Amino acid sequence: MNESTNFETNAIRAQHERTQHREHSVPLYLTSSFVFEDAEQARALFADEIPGNIYTRFSNPNTTELINKLCLLEGTEDGIATASGMAAMYISMAALLKTGDHVLASRSVFGSTHQILTTIFPKVGISHTYVDIADPPEKWEQKIQPNTRMIFVETPSNPALDIIDLEWLGGLAKKRNLILNVDNCFSTPYLQNPAKFGANLVTHSATKFMDGQGRVIGGAVLGSKELIKEVRFFARHTGPSMSPFNAWILSKSLETLAVRMDRHCENALTLAKHLESRPEILKVRYPYLPSHPQYQLAKKQMKLGGGVVTFEIKGGIEGGRKFLNSLKMISHSANLGDTRTIATHPASTTHSKLTEVERAAVGITPGLIRISVGLENIKDILADIDQATQ
Repeated sequence: MNESTNFETNAIRAQHERTQHREHSVPLYLTSSFVFEDAEQARALFADEIPGNIYTRFSNPNTTELINKLCLLEGTEDGIATASGMAAMYISMAALLKTGDHVLASRSVFGSTHQILTTIFPKVGISHTYVDIADPPEKWEQKIQPNTRMIFVETPSNPALDIIDLEWLGGLAKKRNLILNVDNCFSTPYLQNPAKFGANLVTHSATKFMDGQGRVIGGAVLGSKELIKEVRFFARHTGPSMSPFNAWILSKSLETLAVRMDRHCENALTLAKHLESRPEILKVRYPYLPSHPQYQLAKKQMKLGGGVVTFEIKGGIEGGRKFLNSLKMISHSANLGDTRTIATHPASTTHSKLTEVERAAVGITPGLIRISVGLENIKDILADIDQATQ
């Protein structure tokens, strides 16, 4: 297809080249390996002299289509699909860091990302320093060390929904010759494009809003050709590859990402405004609420506010437990980004491996509830939350 300037058209029309069978929808390539036309082609493929498929752990038409589409939507040069979002987070760092390197990271990161930085990387001599997203620019600069190689951030963060100025951060990374790695999972390429603000790598858990229906697990690392070449080498020899079936599902899911995210965001904003009026709720966080401390920044770098709302309910952990046990329609799950609305208690699940002090530092209080707002009728979502908070 001819590349469009419109997200929706690219998400729908960018697909693998049609075969001799003239299919309208791209077929599944469920094969572990590919045959060679002759010995010279085999040699040239393994020598990386010509493009082509060798083995599905390396590449497959379905994963190639997914990555080509994501690169088009994110505005990056290259990318690689992975078996899960955490595989993407890990290889985006491990492939580019070595013993003695240092990572500067925003304190508010997903629990498993925190474990990579605090437990796994120290075993191989990679250190890190956390900075609060709300800290002034000079504090970020002060914490850059001579051996700092990468800056890693989530924006909006999970689950606190903190926002960082990507334009400023991209400028800082460029000035200090650092790799800026941005987890863009909550926004998706439809709402935010970190590469346009200077991010060198953009990582995703495709399991969430990209799939959007709670079916498959996957991830992606997107960025410059130079960096992705190193990430691809690391992945090729360590094996965190995405299955062709999952890639096929995710590529089809991207066709409806825009319309789904529009509804997710519409429902989420309505819910956030409603929760602010409820006396049982102590605090509500949503990027497109005027009460959000980075509201103007969110409006600047995000198209809409996203599909996740967090709030603190009265009664602390007991209040949170009562709320979750009282839900009738909304699912109680650790996942997010589904068509179905999901409630999660981060302190006891997704971020339970953090200490109480670490959770408090990133705004995860005992009574914090994360709502991944689904696509049901908003009246039914509000009714279930209202009856559960009474």
